[in-house]
Amino acid sequence: MPGATRTVNIQEAKTHLSRLIREVEAGEVIAIARAGRVVARLVRAEEASPRAWGCFEGQVRVEAGAFDPLSDDEASEWEEWPMVTR
Repeated sequence: MPGATRTVNIQEAKTHLSRLIREVEAGEVIAIARAGRVVARLVRAEEASPRAWGCFEGQVRVEAGAFDPLSDDEASEWEEWPMVTR
């Protein structure tokens, strides 16, 4: 019955993992117990929604020349910056 929770011990889960995953795909929730105490649950993974391209459109501005090469003065400032290791 879909949506039902069933408890199995760790050995059964190891032995029948493929079958348990098929049952979870069909909607069941499988609890895994060690010494009679539930320690984990197998549940169906939610599908990730696709990322929307352009989600920051109109919110981010890149100045003209932002990707131009650094001048010699700017490059030397980066080389002198304390965080740079050689």
